[in-house]
Amino acid sequence: MKALVDKFAGKIAASGLAPATGEGAPLVAGLDAGVVWSRDSDQIHGVAPLFEALPINSLAWCRPSGSYGHAVRHLAAMAVRKGVGSIAPQDSETRTFLHDIPVVMAGDSEALALALGRRKGVILHDPRRGPALVATGSVSPEQCFVTVSSMAFACFVAFFGQALEQVRAGGMGAAFRAAFDAAVAALAPMEQASPELMAGPFHDEQTVRRAMDQAGTALVRRGLVDSFFGNISCRLGNTLFISQTGAPLDELPGLIDPVPLDGSTCAGLTASSECSAHTAAILASGARTLLHGHPRFSVILSLYCEERETCSEAGRCHVACRARRDVGGAPVVPGEVGTGPTGLSRTLPPALAESGVAVALGHGVFALGELDFRQAFARLEHVERTARQAYFVQIGMQDAI
Repeated sequence: MKALVDKFAGKIAASGLAPATGEGAPLVAGLDAGVVWSRDSDQIHGVAPLFEALPINSLAWCRPSGSYGHAVRHLAAMAVRKGVGSIAPQDSETRTFLHDIPVVMAGDSEALALALGRRKGVILHDPRRGPALVATGSVSPEQCFVTVSSMAFACFVAFFGQALEQVRAGGMGAAFRAAFDAAVAALAPMEQASPELMAGPFHDEQTVRRAMDQAGTALVRRGLVDSFFGNISCRLGNTLFISQTGAPLDELPGLIDPVPLDGSTCAGLTASSECSAHTAAILASGARTLLHGHPRFSVILSLYCEERETCSEAGRCHVACRARRDVGGAPVVPGEVGTGPTGLSRTLPPALAESGVAVALGHGVFALGELDFRQAFARLEHVERTARQAYFVQIGMQDAI
């Protein structure tokens, strides 16, 4: 268990979600014969009682750093000031996984336990020392890492999205402007050189699996997806090799399923929840590879619409949007995971077949590669780079790009 809690504490820090050292560094715990902690911390006495109060087997605590920290701090402070008790970002991860993010005052152990009894993660608001993210899991510390990264991502998207809304409404207030400027100053620049990925086409299963592992790791290292979100697939003959549902893209060996494209077996039962969309897109386009990531500025711009206040489908944009928009040159399509009437398996393939890349509204970027992952990766990264540039042009901060 010690190796496991250390691993996920390290992943939280390596993802840039929290500082690697110091008081705010990740603290991860798992229940074995007793509770095992990743490190000693003054925070243990405040969160250890949760193992008695709740049916949990794991826990993570950290102070978000960089841009994430500024976003979380401001959103939490606003929620407390307004007395609403939670924040509700509109990205896909929040809608399907978090629902909302409760905000609790630091030191209120009873409120923390109550909030974690109904949600996977909570923001602890501490005006003096800064906010903290707390997440619990019923099985493994892995669940805590997923929740922490989801909360940080959702807050980033919500905060930077609010900046656009305020600019459209006439300008940012002084407090928001100060938080926004600090968040922008903490943004890491995008890498310019393309990652070195294997050239295709691929002719055997072993090579396909190695190429998928390499591309998935590159997506995570470039910050284009959190480790346990997004998915990746590659066609070999009449078989689609696809990452399993919930598989960390930077740890894919052993977590890739071969799924017959004719649906002749149930091999896809453990495959990504978006397997149907991947299959339909590959068949419709003739491409061999597909990458799906959650790059932040692409998601932010996909959620931003100047017609929301007058649109009859406002509030249902992610499944009902009919406006023709693009982000970074990629068409924006509505759709939810699955094969239903508004599923991505219906909305995504036509857009991908036409453009090679598309943005699922509030969800992320899907990109095809004709022979290998090099083209798919370049398309996905180009959309995010262009979206980031367009965002700061709209904000009026071209120098921040």
